[in-house]
Amino acid sequence: MEKEKTQDQINSKDDEINNEEENLKEGSGTEQKNTDEKSPEDKITELEEKIVRQFAEMENQRRRYEKEKDDAFEYGGFSFAKETLNLIDNLERSRAAIESDESLKNSEGFDKIINHLDIIHKDMISILKKNNIHPIESIGKKLDPNLHQAMMEIDDESKENGIILQEIQKGFMMKDRLLRPSLVGVAKKIEKNKEKSVENDEKNDEKK
Repeated sequence: MEKEKTQDQINSKDDEINNEEENLKEGSGTEQKNTDEKSPEDKITELEEKIVRQFAEMENQRRRYEKEKDDAFEYGGFSFAKETLNLIDNLERSRAAIESDESLKNSEGFDKIINHLDIIHKDMISILKKNNIHPIESIGKKLDPNLHQAMMEIDDESKENGIILQEIQKGFMMKDRLLRPSLVGVAKKIEKNKEKSVENDEKNDEKK
């Protein structure tokens, strides 16, 4: 009988331990559920943040679309205009070639040819201006890297460094956007007085 009681006590303790373990598991699961669950206020705040972010993204997309649309309207013919400048270049080269040809200079139609070329050139420049494409003024201006590209330096004692003395190829602007830069030659100031004084000093030294 004592043995049976002892066995029953052991079994009851085992049951108690098992019950406690199950309670602990259930308790931990409840705590985890409680931590996973958010309050209505937190959910509302999270939704508001998502809506604000989505609205900001939509606004950025709208602005990008508006900018692309405006650029397409304002500068849609940018590539075409840039290609058109080649026609003006070829026309100017043809005029220069004709003027340098001695046999054509003495011909009767020389003046007429030059006049016709000038008329075509003026018409082309006028068409470009009507489409907000304007030539860049260069001669006598200070070199501006945003508008000009220096191709050579020209020694000049009367001009400051960087003053444009020669225009090799005319540049153009399309509204406020650079269509192509002007290719220019800029002044490189030389001081002849200093050079002469150095030469005189050298000559005096030789005499001594």
